[in-house]
Amino acid sequence: MKTADRVLVLMYHRVGALNDASEARYCITPQHFAEQLHALAARGYRAVPVDALVRWLEGGPALAEGDFVLTFDDGFRGVREHALPVLQALGWPCTIFLVTDRLGGVDGWDRKGREGAPTYPLLDANEIADMRRRGCSFHSHTRSHASLTALDDAALARELAGSRATLETLVGDGDRYLAYPYGHVDDRVEAATRAAGYRMAFSVQPGFNRRGVNPFRLRRLDVFGTDSAAQLLRKMHLGSNDGSVGAALRYYAGRLAGRLGGGGA
Repeated sequence: MKTADRVLVLMYHRVGALNDASEARYCITPQHFAEQLHALAARGYRAVPVDALVRWLEGGPALAEGDFVLTFDDGFRGVREHALPVLQALGWPCTIFLVTDRLGGVDGWDRKGREGAPTYPLLDANEIADMRRRGCSFHSHTRSHASLTALDDAALARELAGSRATLETLVGDGDRYLAYPYGHVDDRVEAATRAAGYRMAFSVQPGFNRRGVNPFRLRRLDVFGTDSAAQLLRKMHLGSNDGSVGAALRYYAGRLAGRLGGGGA
């Protein structure tokens, strides 16, 4: 086994039908999701539990080249209905970051300028229990999906500690990880996350995770509903949110220029 020296984390949101084209960035159709994951499997990629990544980052057991972590933000019910059957067929685990004050409700935390937009159902406690039995792990996306950098210290502490307490009741004691809503994090939010007892936290900054990365700024690639399987494979190869052919060409041109420059020294 060739061991990994860097590990990717993928970030999805809703899996289901599109209401209109504006949703395509953060919603992927079930068919498209299945196409993406089967393409990854065909190329030798394999999803591993988030705990395996955490242990590896802390100097624990090696991961294989091609191992990655699959995450879903928000906790939409469509993940259970549409994504879980694909994951189970592949034998792949996933991690879901829950907005804990809205369990069994609907989204709707970001309706500014979109007041008439539809809402979508979120997982409830029974569905979460069922998914846990089938290889899914659950962690925090705060209580209300607030922008943490916009909160005062007391509200920030309530969002973080309250969500963690709900998760301990829901899924039991254990290590808790956080995904920052909107990816909004600064030094104050990071310090509050550490103080609230989280072990690690995930940003939306793209790139590879290597040992030595800040464990409270772990990187994730954003998977869009508009990404073809080929685009996603390019994203993963480049460690970038840009999976275009042009991005790949620029990457290889830069590598070639570096080799030629080094050779002429």
